[in-house]
Amino acid sequence: MTDHALLLVNLGSPDSPEVADVRRYLDQFLMDPYVIDLPWPLRRLLVSLILRKRPEQSAHAYASIWWPEGSPLIALSRRLREAVQAYWHEGPVELAMRYGNLSIEAALNRLAEKGVRRVTLAPLYPQFADSTVTTVVEETRRVLRASGLTLELRVLEPFFARPEYLDALARSAEPHLQQKFDHLLLSFHGLPERHLRKADPSGRHCLSSVDCCREAPAEVLARCYRAQCLRSAEGFARRMGLDEGRWSVSFQSRLGRARWILPYTEKQLDALAARGVKRLLVMCPAFVTDCIETLEEIGQRGREQFQAAGGEELILVPCLNDHPAWASALAQLCRTPG
Repeated sequence: MTDHALLLVNLGSPDSPEVADVRRYLDQFLMDPYVIDLPWPLRRLLVSLILRKRPEQSAHAYASIWWPEGSPLIALSRRLREAVQAYWHEGPVELAMRYGNLSIEAALNRLAEKGVRRVTLAPLYPQFADSTVTTVVEETRRVLRASGLTLELRVLEPFFARPEYLDALARSAEPHLQQKFDHLLLSFHGLPERHLRKADPSGRHCLSSVDCCREAPAEVLARCYRAQCLRSAEGFARRMGLDEGRWSVSFQSRLGRARWILPYTEKQLDALAARGVKRLLVMCPAFVTDCIETLEEIGQRGREQFQAAGGEELILVPCLNDHPAWASALAQLCRTPG
């Protein structure tokens, strides 16, 4: 092996579905200023209020999807690391989580102990957001400064429109789209609208029109999460030969009362059922790994909601997980990370 390593970083998970572990995890996650972008005193107050009831609710949700080997996100991410290593001959492949255990610090120390000098950091998020990509990059740089490790760091840029990613997404989803279905809903993780405005370098784009993301110029597209989600959805639909009326985009996982990106997935589930859609496929292309937001939010609560609204069947299409096409694509993306 050579001295060029990969560091794959995903979001993270509680150590267990017990309330205490979930509370500890949520506290670390929600106190990240890139997640809740309020001054520390206000953020601390808000998070303390959230933690009064949310850990018990979330613990129940985690328990409903927990695997014998632990968190699905952690287990699947470990499988992905092993699969990527088979395609990455330049050095070791490490795995870390932004929150909870499998810390970035521990992963970097392991790489340094192996004599690694160069690291390509791969935040496992296809689309850019400060609350995902930026926080991973900044935490990695903070650890390097604090530890004094002299590692050359390269960063995999968001790969929302890269053919390697879209081709792998199509390959992994193809068997599921070959079955009979009425509609495909591409449900991306939501984001507060103010996060879009903060990331807008023009200061004008996000205020121009409802469909402004479809015509985003290059400088805006580079940091506009919603525009990147639409590009991913359109690129996938083209590869699958889907007619325009047979698929749509929505955004899930809202938290709090702020206005988030429209349209909301829970509203779309009701609307699609009311339109007569009986057999609905749902994909979650903002996630490369199945987790609580896919398995529980969509696969359980979303299915119940859709059926209660008159739909017959909601089929959750698995994320990329450790699909061989994705493992190969991720290694290739990391060879040309710009």
